[in-house]
Amino acid sequence: MNKYLAGIGFLCIGAWWGGCSSRPTEEPMATVVERGLERAVHQAQLMAEKLENQEGRLPKTLKDGELETSDYSWWCSGFFPGELWYLYEATGNPALKGYAEQYTQRLEPVKDITYSHDVGFMLNCSYGNGWRLTHNEAYREVMLQGARSLATRYNEKIGLIRSWDFNRQQWQYPVIIDNMMNLEFLLWAAREGKEPRYYEMAVSHADKTIRHHFRPDGSTWHVVSYDTLTGEPHVKQTHQGYADSSAWARGQAWALYGYTMMYRDTQRKDYLHQACKVARYLMGHPRMPEDKVPYWDFDDPKIPDIPRDASAAAIMASALIDLSRLADAEFGKQCLAFAEGQLRSLTSPAYLAEAGSNGRFVLMHSTGNLPGNSEVDVPLSYADYYYVEALVRWKKLQEEENKKNIHE
Repeated sequence: MNKYLAGIGFLCIGAWWGGCSSRPTEEPMATVVERGLERAVHQAQLMAEKLENQEGRLPKTLKDGELETSDYSWWCSGFFPGELWYLYEATGNPALKGYAEQYTQRLEPVKDITYSHDVGFMLNCSYGNGWRLTHNEAYREVMLQGARSLATRYNEKIGLIRSWDFNRQQWQYPVIIDNMMNLEFLLWAAREGKEPRYYEMAVSHADKTIRHHFRPDGSTWHVVSYDTLTGEPHVKQTHQGYADSSAWARGQAWALYGYTMMYRDTQRKDYLHQACKVARYLMGHPRMPEDKVPYWDFDDPKIPDIPRDASAAAIMASALIDLSRLADAEFGKQCLAFAEGQLRSLTSPAYLAEAGSNGRFVLMHSTGNLPGNSEVDVPLSYADYYYVEALVRWKKLQEEENKKNIHE
């Protein structure tokens, strides 16, 4: 038994609701989703109450068993406000809307940040969901200013948005696969602000990433650094994974999500092809655990006695639900079935925290940066965000299907 998940019998994940047998009764998926949302609401309200009077603070993780927070400048700052917006959307609870507004406001200074590519994570998850649900004009203005700030990190010659500014002795112009996630923000700004150059930036970044970031099997390096004179890669590495040649789980999930989103927002078939290629790689991986929650890196030789990454599973599930609507019918069914398996696992006692526990976070067993010995086997704010997003996406998809069946 994996020491990181000791005490949980994964191979019979249905046992805790129906008794472990050779053919356990499977709980209806709608019940799984509602239980997950109910628990997320409970935990999020506790978290919001905990930090309400701590000016400017936002939840990050647990460190030595204690809640660790950040201010607006940390890359994860937008996830908790975004989670609150999703929970408000799912429930209509006005208290959740009030908290979402309160914690979103704490990110307002992000609009002027030019030293980080993560402005898209920070503002799109918080202000973006707020704008989508309320059309508050003040949110729109913050986002458009944030897009102007993010655009300063784009280099016309290289055709990519620069990710990091550190480690300059090794990297000339580093771009990480995570950066695909910031393109949704630029595409929104291109439409809403009538700035076609933002669209061109996003497409150029996605195109260059397909060309240089992926291996033939569909897996991705984490970091590709480009020569500033030639615009061509000079280094390919996996900074937060086991090795440069390995498949770091969350990096693969970012790739899946990023290209699914790029197809949805541009209708470019090459992006759909790339999303499907990554999905096939992940869903068919021989070292994907039976419960479909990945190990932190698919190539760590110590498998199975290594940490899982619930955040990678949550990101994957959310992306696969989206992809199930965009891909052809047969592959779409495979994507949705896999995502449902992930949500069943994440909503089981193996990963879903008991009410009031886990430092008020929703999910357990995520891994941030194992090589850096940082955030290993802990809750993470982005695991909760993408888990809740996946639950909301599944619920919406099911509602659409029900309406379609009624009309037919």
